Amino acid sequence: MSRVEELLAGAARPPFDVMRAAHAELLVTDLEASAAFYVDALGLVVTERTDDALYLRGWEERLHHSLVLRQAKTAAAGHLAFRVREPEDLIRLAGHLDEQGLPVVWIDDEHAQGSGLRTQDPLGFPLEFFHSMEPVEHFTQGFHLQRGAPVMRLDHFNLHVPDVEEAVAFWLRLGFRCSEYIATDGLDERMTGCWLLRKPSVHDVAMTAGRGPRLHHVAFFVAETNGVLRTCDQLAAGGYVSSIERGPGRHGVSNAFFVYLRDPDGHRIELYTCDYYTGDPDLKPIRWSVNDARCRSFWGTRAPDSWYDESSTILDLNGDPVPTTDGRVDERSEIMA
Repeated sequence: MSRVEELLAGAARPPFDVMRAAHAELLVTDLEASAAFYVDALGLVVTERTDDALYLRGWEERLHHSLVLRQAKTAAAGHLAFRVREPEDLIRLAGHLDEQGLPVVWIDDEHAQGSGLRTQDPLGFPLEFFHSMEPVEHFTQGFHLQRGAPVMRLDHFNLHVPDVEEAVAFWLRLGFRCSEYIATDGLDERMTGCWLLRKPSVHDVAMTAGRGPRLHHVAFFVAETNGVLRTCDQLAAGGYVSSIERGPGRHGVSNAFFVYLRDPDGHRIELYTCDYYTGDPDLKPIRWSVNDARCRSFWGTRAPDSWYDESSTILDLNGDPVPTTDGRVDERSEIMA
């Protein structure tokens, strides 16, 4: 068994239940420009707007928001949030984090949300966990109202990390499982990407090797592949052609159809559909060689350098930028000619 296989065999069964990725907070420098992109162009639903924030959701979502856009002087990622099954899970989770020497900050003033806690993982990512949020009307069958792809719901987060194995070890201790991963070949095998899940799809959080910690992207699920194509047509027609960074295409990992977009501040958004069920208890991770041209794009299309090099700055619990370091492996340099 390789070192990577030994790592992935160590998934824990902790006494708390993290259910899924739930919402992201992005700091933006021009709330009006962000509203034009996310609401007018992509068609996300506005749940509420305040003087300094916009609370958005997908058309089938039943909670108050899955994306918060907050006005700030500098663009960054504020926090990434996950929902737990029961209120008591927060107490058990707090104990788990405390045992690892990680900070635990209880919060009771998050807008439209019940009590929760925030921490920073060992690499510095600002994470939030909560149980309850105000319910709202969903528009799953509001076909006469839907705009954009349409975007149906938040799906996952992808994190730019200098050491994928170190990051994965933290998430495995939270009860996450691995669906697929990309690794270098040879005796000194290293992960260049890993996909981890709690809900029964391919992932709730993924790791991409590179300079970090930074937020690589936030992904939203759309109902069908035509929605991805329609979004590209609408963005190009609406003057956002430069926002289309990569795709459309099909991933090898996850099998999903995708397109990567950049918002007015450079935050990366993925529209994502057609992955697969992962709820069986005997799920075995799928390994992809970094030298398989199909792993990142099943059709063999190379990702642009911006996709590897650029990501969103993250903030610590005090609101300060988290320092970054170079990745221990560069996926591009490992690919054999």
